[in-house]
Amino acid sequence: MRTVRAGLLAALVLLACAAPARPDAPGEDSWLLLTVTQGETPSTARNGTTLRCDPPRGHRHAAEACADLTRANGHIPDIPPRENAICPMLYAPVTAQATGQWQGHPITYTHTFPNPCTMTAQTGAVFTLDET
Repeated sequence: MRTVRAGLLAALVLLACAAPARPDAPGEDSWLLLTVTQGETPSTARNGTTLRCDPPRGHRHAAEACADLTRANGHIPDIPPRENAICPMLYAPVTAQATGQWQGHPITYTHTFPNPCTMTAQTGAVFTLDET
């Protein structure tokens, strides 16, 4: 009986080691904690929206945001600006922040934009955190 138990235990350990990691496992390669605050001062809060890209989730526009980041190799300033974006010349500053990692490389980004339209035109869907 002891031999059977030991064999079952060994088989369970081997199966657990051989199973692929779940997509939401802590070792995920690409994720960002995103915040957008009104004004020129970055948020000091530790909460925000977590965008995960393996597979895309956690963000209302996750698939589009992950595609934008993929095109820029995770470097937010390299996201191609949206063509034909027309933004008002209204000064209503917003500060966008991202911390996390892209394909295992650390990401830290903070930038103040003159208004939300300009932020979206320059960063694609990454900071489109609205509920609509």
